[in-house]
Order: sequence, then C-alpha cells, then structure tokens
Amino acid sequence: MRIGVLASQGAFVEHIAALRQLRVEALPVRLAKELNGLDGLIIPGGESTSISKLMLAANLTEEIKSLAQNGLPMFGTCAGMILLANKNSDQDVAPLGVMDITVRRNAFGRQRESFETELSIPVLGEKPFPAVFIRAPAIERVNGKAEILARLADGTAVAARQGKLLVSAFHPELTSDLRFHRYFLDIVDRGN
Repeated sequence: MRIGVLASQGAFVEHIAALRQLRVEALPVRLAKELNGLDGLIIPGGESTSISKLMLAANLTEEIKSLAQNGLPMFGTCAGMILLANKNSDQDVAPLGVMDITVRRNAFGRQRESFETELSIPVLGEKPFPAVFIRAPAIERVNGKAEILARLADGTAVAARQGKLLVSAFHPELTSDLRFHRYFLDIVDRGN
C-alpha cells in the first residue's frame, strides 16, 4: 500500500511518521507526477490559504480533485478538511468541492483557543480518542452521502466520512493513538 501525503505545508512529516509506524509506504507529494500509483492521499493540517495557493502553483489542484472524484481515498485533517469541503467560510481558500460538507474555518478562535479533548468516535471503538484542535475548523452542515463520525460535547461536528473521503477537524497525527490512521487505511484497503 502506497499512501501519499501532500507536503506543500503543514503537518505532513507527522502523518508520514504515523503511516510508517503502521508499516505503510508513505511518500511526500509536492508534484503532480508524485500522485501516480498512490492507493490513498492525506491532505494535512496547516494553513489552508497557503496550502491552497501552493497546490495551485504546483498544478496539483485539478489533479487531486479529479483523483477524489474518481475514487482515490483521501483523508483531510484540519486544513485538509477545509480543502476537501464543498463550501467553506473563507473567500481566500478555493475548496476542491469533493465532499458534501460545509466547513467554518477557525471555528474555535485563534491559536490561544487551541485545545485537547477526549472524543467518542464509535467507528474507532469504545475507547475515547485524544483529539488535538489547533485553530480548528468545524463542520457546519453535511449533505448528500456525507455522515458525521464525531461531535464535541456541545454537538459541534468535527469528523465525517463520505465514501472513500474522510475528514477531521483535529490532528490525529499529533497523538500516539494510530486508530484514525488505521481507519483510513481500512477504507483504502477495502476500497469502499
């Protein structure tokens, strides 16, 4: 299994490390040709405006969008969730528009309002998941076939899945708990 991690900006090194702990071939993706032969792609957290602009500059935007539309499994964390969404609250970020969700950027405030919490994520089992939120977005609306996988105690949606597309507002790559990455690899492996 070969998983690419978009490496324009953000927490790509941490995702690659998590995948390698799971004994998966993990490759940084900076150029369109590096998307060839991948079984899945992770779009990491970082600064969504910067990632969006760097994707355009490297001619990755349309290629990634096409791959998602043609069934390549993708996992977007934080900024990656903003980019995979149909709509977002930021006029500076052109989303790929491949997942039927509406996302609000910086939903919890600035850097100093970042937080960690234990989340109930039934698809990962009964044990709570340690979720790290850094200038995190939130899912405001799901449509079509998108389904919410996790909510905060106040009801705010923070993870969702739509077929082979998976997103989280938090950073699973910043914890030692590999269950969310394993869940994505199961999606890749099963092809559904």
